[in-house]
Amino acid sequence: MPSISESLLIVVMIVGIMSLSMIGFGSVPHIPIMISILLLVLFGLFKKISFKELQEGMTQGAASGMTAIFIFLFIGVLISAFMLSGTIPTLMFYGMYLTDFPFFFTAVFAITAVIGISIGSSLTTVATVGVVFISIAGSRDFSLAVTAGAIVSGAFFGDKMSPLSDTTNLASSVVGVDLFTHIRHMSWTTIPAFVLTAILFLLFPTSQSAAGAEGITVIKDQLMDTGLVHLYSLLPIVLLFIFAAKKVPALLTLITAILFSVAISYIHSSTSLSELFQILFSGYTGVSDSDQINQLLNRGGMESMMFTISLVFLALGLGGLLFTTGVIPKIFAQIKESKGTLVKAAGTAIGTNILIGEQYLSILLTGETFAHRVDAEKIERKNLSRVLEDAGTVINPLVPWGVCGVFITGVLGVEVLDYLPFAFFCLISPVITLIYSLTGWTVTKTD
Repeated sequence: MPSISESLLIVVMIVGIMSLSMIGFGSVPHIPIMISILLLVLFGLFKKISFKELQEGMTQGAASGMTAIFIFLFIGVLISAFMLSGTIPTLMFYGMYLTDFPFFFTAVFAITAVIGISIGSSLTTVATVGVVFISIAGSRDFSLAVTAGAIVSGAFFGDKMSPLSDTTNLASSVVGVDLFTHIRHMSWTTIPAFVLTAILFLLFPTSQSAAGAEGITVIKDQLMDTGLVHLYSLLPIVLLFIFAAKKVPALLTLITAILFSVAISYIHSSTSLSELFQILFSGYTGVSDSDQINQLLNRGGMESMMFTISLVFLALGLGGLLFTTGVIPKIFAQIKESKGTLVKAAGTAIGTNILIGEQYLSILLTGETFAHRVDAEKIERKNLSRVLEDAGTVINPLVPWGVCGVFITGVLGVEVLDYLPFAFFCLISPVITLIYSLTGWTVTKTD
């Protein structure tokens, strides 16, 4: 087991390598993570840990993300299927009417929040309506960074407050709190964060000039000319809502939606089997005479997820090494012994996201570490479950090497560091929960 000073030095070095490489030199996250892995391997060997143990730790860390990997692959295929069926083009067509609204970003935030609550999945929300809104913003020259910030804010509000969300269920179950008690208690932090976020997006109005209105009409006409815009093309979205309400597992929901979308596509197209396979793997390629429309529609495919998947494997492998070398256990033990339980829990959830880049681990490890600690201090566990979401769930999309951050960048085409300043909900939520934890306001005690 390393000393606390050695553990903190390793953490500082890893964060420094990540920050300098990505912010200073504009590197993709893969290279600094590989350098950090090499650093940890050398540190482990120096501490007399066998290379076999280090390798197994890295492998086990990567293996913990296999479920997410499969979901990412199927989401890539789903986007292609939604293009074929006309689901995304149809949503784009009707979504263009939103550009008449002077507060486009506020509308994007509100709509993604509603859809996020309805289906309980932030990543599915980003990959469906998020793709639509980012395409609309691109066609109107609206800020892609602000648009992505609104999408992420709304999607993770929905993920955080939906009884269908896996992170919401995980946060409540890991500390033994009733699901709806957990959601009600979260409203003390989440509703103020929602209101503040909506107000902040009002500060970014969008204007609609006569030339802009004419341009939107042209885009809508060109979308209609693709032959992909049909009301029945919205049925796959309805299917997602139904399956979410029935609590059908995410992977089964995605597979069913893909098959249904492909079946619908044959109503208005005659794609050969070889073309279908190519589209599902490499992504949809538009055949419009307009380069702008093709740019909007050229998305999806299993291949588009490979950048994300390779980064997830590396990040989780790094997390596995942090455990094998004893860096994380040592820091956790030190944190657990200190005072200010809820504040320390929030810091642990945030730190786990930054170090390991994994949303579920930030909830699990923090919940298990502090559950008995809050009992000893006669703090109701629902306060801890709230902190797990406020400082765990919403932080992952803000980490460039985090599972959610990498996925969102791959799907929306906007770098994490670009949209981070505008993901207001994700930034405000941990601040509010820290204020409540420090002041004791809304922190309930046991009898």
